[in-house]
Amino acid sequence: MNTPAPRNLVPGDMPTGLDDIVLPFAAGRLQTRGRIVRLGETVDKILRGHAYPDPVSRLLGEAIALGILLGTSLKLEGRFILQTKTDGPVPTIVVDFETPDRVRAWAQFDEKVLAQFSTDGASDSARLLGNGHLALTIDHSNHQNRYQGVVPLEDANLSEAADLYFSQSEQIPTLVRLAVAEEFNGSARQWRAGGILVQHLPEAGIAVAHRDLPPGDLPDGVPPLPDFEEDDQWVETRALAATIEDYELVDPGLAPEQLLYRLFHENDVRVFEKTPLTARCRCSEESVAAMLKKFSPEERADMVVDGEIYVDCQFCSSRYVFSSDEII
Repeated sequence: MNTPAPRNLVPGDMPTGLDDIVLPFAAGRLQTRGRIVRLGETVDKILRGHAYPDPVSRLLGEAIALGILLGTSLKLEGRFILQTKTDGPVPTIVVDFETPDRVRAWAQFDEKVLAQFSTDGASDSARLLGNGHLALTIDHSNHQNRYQGVVPLEDANLSEAADLYFSQSEQIPTLVRLAVAEEFNGSARQWRAGGILVQHLPEAGIAVAHRDLPPGDLPDGVPPLPDFEEDDQWVETRALAATIEDYELVDPGLAPEQLLYRLFHENDVRVFEKTPLTARCRCSEESVAAMLKKFSPEERADMVVDGEIYVDCQFCSSRYVFSSDEII
């Protein structure tokens, strides 16, 4: 099947109200590439299914948007798993993205600590996470070795942690913005999420020229080495991306193409084929039964309650019930 060619953005020729997609783009003059994600029903289904407190839903919504932005970069079939382990009110988050379009997610939180947590806006996600680490795992379906990158979470939100990961591990200048909001339509409420990832990928060279470290203390009278200078194209890209408002990432009346045109219309911006997204769990009665049979007979016997074994899926909250005769 032929891949549709990238297309230039033209005012008046852009869709509106399109949710649950990821849209790759490139701004040629700035040698910048990236992806923008817009989530409606997909993120709402996950968050409503767990009935989390609002602060937890907002944080998990950010994590889902980030997991999709990173997971859709995979070129081969497989899974991308984003996981946090921290000491904050929300110590664990897991986002499991299966190429090309399926996502599921869950969060663990401390009800007592969360009850004392007061929200104050943009800093909430860093405070909810606390200190720990963010692990990013690529698991290819062809049984290749897993790849995992780990970045510390120290008073940082998920966007900042992702920026740090690309800076340290990939050495690619990267900026990530994430947003989550609730849409109110009469008595109906729906969670929405969005995000954008932009990276500077020049055809030649590295976008940031790192300065050399001095070989010890500098002699008296010798000026210190100047700070490194960022590539002008990346400086301009960051300045443009910094103008994005949170509402622009989640507004159902503002198509991703329109937002990209606002940002990069002077810089040869083009978009590529969209990928539709859906919230769908990987669990099934067969897979759960197969998992239980990996335990020893003694371990399975310890799981029996009133003649049955109960297994709840953390991702979708589905409950599977097996009689002891079926499993043991």
